[in-house]
Amino acid sequence: MKEIILDTETTGLSVSEGHRIVEIGCIELNDLIPTENKFHCYLNPERKVSEKALEVHGYTDEFLSNKKKFSEIVDEFLNFIENKRLVIHNAEFDLSHLNNELALLGRKKLNSENTIDTLVMARDKFPGSPISLDALCKRYRVDNSKRTQHTALIDCDLLAKVYINLLDQKEPTLNFKNEENIKTIINSNNTNQYYKKIIKPSEEELNLHKEYLKNTLKKNFFS
Repeated sequence: MKEIILDTETTGLSVSEGHRIVEIGCIELNDLIPTENKFHCYLNPERKVSEKALEVHGYTDEFLSNKKKFSEIVDEFLNFIENKRLVIHNAEFDLSHLNNELALLGRKKLNSENTIDTLVMARDKFPGSPISLDALCKRYRVDNSKRTQHTALIDCDLLAKVYINLLDQKEPTLNFKNEENIKTIINSNNTNQYYKKIIKPSEEELNLHKEYLKNTLKKNFFS
């Protein structure tokens, strides 16, 4: 199963107030393992960034003025996410902005049915507890020290780790017949360990264990 961890940054909160996307970040997962495939771009929103949004991500009007417009990257973006499940923290927000951009171009909107909202997952799992991305990083001891401001790729990287923990699966289920999965693990420089080493007992060890159990039962019940 291929999934896309997705995050956007915008000029402000509400689409109804004309706010637009200024950054899109995507990281591909294959069976919960990050691949080398990423999509990232800054965008010229064709409007001013609100003061509150500037405090969040730090992207100034001047910085964004020479970036590509959404219309220039839309096909590349849609091709990247095609036939893959989207994993988003607060999916309603990101999808509303993405679908607004698509609607402005007369393009088909994204379907929320193939989307996992980690905010909803966290709310169901920890009712009444803080469920922001920072709060979940703290809960799962995910290092978010680089998140001095909200940037799409950093947030995607953190969300990928949080998502795996929310699934109660700190190590991906691996298909060891898939050489690509093995190469990914062997060649990974990631210091965050999500993989457990599985050691199978030998036949001799199994026999010794059975003998131990037999002797323990005799001692406890027949002595």
